[in-house]
Amino acid sequence: MATLREIRDRIGSIKNTEKITKAMKMIASVKFRKAQQNVVAARPYARKISDILRNLIPTIESFDNELLKQREIKKICVVVVAADRGLCGSFNTNLLKAATLLIHEKYGSFLNSHDLTVFPIGKKAYDYFSKRNYDLYARSINIFDRLTFPDVQNVVKEIIKGYTEKRFDKVVIIYNEFKSVVQSKTVEEQFLPIPPFEAAEGEKSKVSNYIFEPSSVDIVTNLLPRHLNTQIWRILLESFASEQAARMTAMDSATTNANDLLNSLNLTYNRARQAKITTEILEIVGGAEALAKG
Repeated sequence: MATLREIRDRIGSIKNTEKITKAMKMIASVKFRKAQQNVVAARPYARKISDILRNLIPTIESFDNELLKQREIKKICVVVVAADRGLCGSFNTNLLKAATLLIHEKYGSFLNSHDLTVFPIGKKAYDYFSKRNYDLYARSINIFDRLTFPDVQNVVKEIIKGYTEKRFDKVVIIYNEFKSVVQSKTVEEQFLPIPPFEAAEGEKSKVSNYIFEPSSVDIVTNLLPRHLNTQIWRILLESFASEQAARMTAMDSATTNANDLLNSLNLTYNRARQAKITTEILEIVGGAEALAKG
């Protein structure tokens, strides 16, 4: 059985851990609220650009753009968006498991022929795939420390560069889509080539009545890179919000567990102390009785 000093030391250690988990929960909750606001603000903008392209592209005859062109898929790039840090429950574990499963089941033939590359975003994704000897096209780590739009543009430039140089013919992104504080969903989306925009019924004739300045071709050409930047920006915000929600939940559970453990240890400590006091009293009484008999 542990001594009273060992139990006291353990109680002190758990109290210190509890303070840390409480502080981490508070920090995560502040970051989460800001990330949630950013996600809510980014979604309508990304959706509106998609709507404009969906309505405009079908009205252009013989529009040829490298980012839209569907070509034979000989090589593929998988972009995996994880976190830079841990202590966020199963956030990274579930995502990396889903990404690995997708790569081996859906794109196993590309992997076996060494025609699949991985672009990890986040230190946890980079560590995971580099240790398992995957072919890495590029990497982006510590991007979530201070997530800015120029950082996102650099990521998109890197992806577009590889695509236009035909280092791969298709790009898919795997990330955690934010749903709520207690729920996120692992999602796979095709990034390049940009999936075909199909106008809804009646939209083509509606848009064709407009006169564009500059031309509709110039507008679409300028909007496509903006569309890609906005989609990556939204995806990284979704992932960051999911990460902070997961960390907040994990730290709350850790604090609760620490409290339960403290209660248990305090009970053990009090019992041990009472047993020690009782033993000492019995020894004193026994000694007194021995002296009286003597």
